[in-house]
Amino acid sequence: MKYVLVLGDGMADEPIASLSGMTPLEYAATPAMDEMAGRGEIGMLHTIPKGMSPGSDTANLSVLGYDARLCYSGRSPLEALSIGVPMKETDVSFRVNIVTLEGEGAFEDKVITDHSSGEIATEDSTILLREVSSRIEDPRFSFYPGTSYRHCMIWDKGEIVQLSQPHDHLGEVIGQYLPPEPFLGMMKKSHEILKNHPVNQERIRRGLNPANCFWFWGAGTKPRLTPFQETFGKKGVMISAVDLLKGIGIGCGMRVINVPGATGGLHTNYEGKAEAAVKALLDEGYDFAYVHLEGPDEMGHQGSVEKKVQAIEYLDQRVIRLIKGELDASGEDYRIAVLPDHPTPIRLRTHTADPVPYLIYDRRNDFSRTWHYNEREALASGNDAGEGPNLMRKLLEL
Repeated sequence: MKYVLVLGDGMADEPIASLSGMTPLEYAATPAMDEMAGRGEIGMLHTIPKGMSPGSDTANLSVLGYDARLCYSGRSPLEALSIGVPMKETDVSFRVNIVTLEGEGAFEDKVITDHSSGEIATEDSTILLREVSSRIEDPRFSFYPGTSYRHCMIWDKGEIVQLSQPHDHLGEVIGQYLPPEPFLGMMKKSHEILKNHPVNQERIRRGLNPANCFWFWGAGTKPRLTPFQETFGKKGVMISAVDLLKGIGIGCGMRVINVPGATGGLHTNYEGKAEAAVKALLDEGYDFAYVHLEGPDEMGHQGSVEKKVQAIEYLDQRVIRLIKGELDASGEDYRIAVLPDHPTPIRLRTHTADPVPYLIYDRRNDFSRTWHYNEREALASGNDAGEGPNLMRKLLEL
């Protein structure tokens, strides 16, 4: 038996007037998911542990079968694992976004308009990170490049500081969300260095958002996760373009597969991710594949209804359809779960802790119903799987 979990990050949403009162998932053309819903189980799942913030870190740990209340030590340390940062027990890791600020006057009066600087390419973003970090003359802080706008900073013998997530405050004046020193000083210095940097001058010339300021958040200490195979008895792979998910995979002892051309955005190598999952399951002896797609979440943060629908349709036709087709052709028995980690409503442009719709399909099922996979029908099914870790046990029939 083979097992696949396809996670559409932030895919769940609210009814939207421009979509005739449907959610993006309900509106999107998703024949592969709908076919599986008709021969599977749909319902609702509470992925965010009570009392914890609705982040992709806690939610994906939960979906993967872990109790984040027991094992979570912060978001950035999980990303640090992916980057290969050697963390000491006394280190504190921070996520460093390179964001877009706009506005004249004092730094405190500027507005954050883009948490991802237009999904800036890793090559350009790394140039900017290194330019700023080379001019921060404080030996306590070390900087490490990540993917796209997502980077890492380690504070030697540091402390946990609760800082605001940039994607929670898009379109807002930043003054009330600014951090204490020494972070504020580093933010201001990064803005002074980056606002006229040649990379940003070229981006502005091309009509792209400038990557003109560091933003620190996601503090945490060295993580401790039990191996997935030890916990569930399955040998697994993690397939994602996002450092957070790669770090979770590494922390859980899973093999992390890096797919060429995978970007973590709307335009990524969907087919490459599907092919990597199939190869791992059918040719390389793995039992379980976790396939993560970031596109729906990014489009939710951008507030783009059209692009979020497109991201969901790409996930359906360029990932799920291909994986299902290859597994069907192999003759192997398999089970597939599909779900978001959390909603990222277009209206809010950030995460919420609301329950999400899940789908579990088993090739051995011989019944057929008229279910479609979306929030409305999953809720109407009456199936409530409870807390997030229950999903993995349901999928693996444990």
